[in-house]
Amino acid sequence: MTIIVTGASGLLGTPLVAALRGAGERVVTLVRREPRGGDEAFWQPAEGVLDPAVLAGARAVVHLAGAPIAGRRWSAAYKSELVRSRVEGTRLLVGALGRLSQRPEVLVSASGIDFYGDTGDRVIDESAGKGSGFLPDLCERWEAEARAAGELGMRTAQLRTGLVLSGRDGALGKMLPIFRIGLGAPLGTGRQYWSWISDQDWLAATLRILDTPGLSGPVNLTSPTPVTNAEFTRELGAALRRPTMPVPVPGFALTLGVGDFAKELLSGHRILPAKLTDSGFVFTHTSLGEALRAVL
Repeated sequence: MTIIVTGASGLLGTPLVAALRGAGERVVTLVRREPRGGDEAFWQPAEGVLDPAVLAGARAVVHLAGAPIAGRRWSAAYKSELVRSRVEGTRLLVGALGRLSQRPEVLVSASGIDFYGDTGDRVIDESAGKGSGFLPDLCERWEAEARAAGELGMRTAQLRTGLVLSGRDGALGKMLPIFRIGLGAPLGTGRQYWSWISDQDWLAATLRILDTPGLSGPVNLTSPTPVTNAEFTRELGAALRRPTMPVPVPGFALTLGVGDFAKELLSGHRILPAKLTDSGFVFTHTSLGEALRAVL
């Protein structure tokens, strides 16, 4: 049977599709251009276009599509795009699933630890409630659309993902040019916690969730060892064998550079992956320094 994947060309979707196909699974990716073969199917979430027939016969759906959170200045227009690409795209997908006579067993859908808001230095797991602010509100709406698949008789799981460490791109990829020339520095006070996960552990955890009936609802995809931003800065500099700046980047400078996204960079997320660890999942990387050396 088939596994449907959206966002298949992204930072996380690319290795996921490769791993699934490497394990002998048939994968069909939803694309927003002319399909190039039988392993691709067209959809256009911005225009509400998705033929339910392309989902027929699937045993699972992994939904990762959405405009990138990092790497763009947050204008009012781009914040609207962040909402539209996640909320409306998920609604379209679940609506199409609802028109099938035989539905997949599970919908695994992306989300983020931003759901919890700024938690300071408090230790948080999946039992914590929603925080306040733009991203917590967005995650709440995004997850609500995905959970609607539960009313169709499907198991649903929401991947509350932290900072994914990958040498290919993503948030870490945006930092590397600055750190490689020795200009890396803590952000704000540097005391805010960053919850991270290596791309290898993210992939293994997602595959575990996909095939474990007992894992449902929100699942934190973070290492069990979050660090402060200052620690992250030191470890990344050490992994690259480059010095880092002793003077932190002030909040107002971040706001000038990335707009409202600066608030998220200065927020603390000290998140633990309770559901994963309780399920017996074993992380390959729990040391940040080791993880950075591995992905770089």
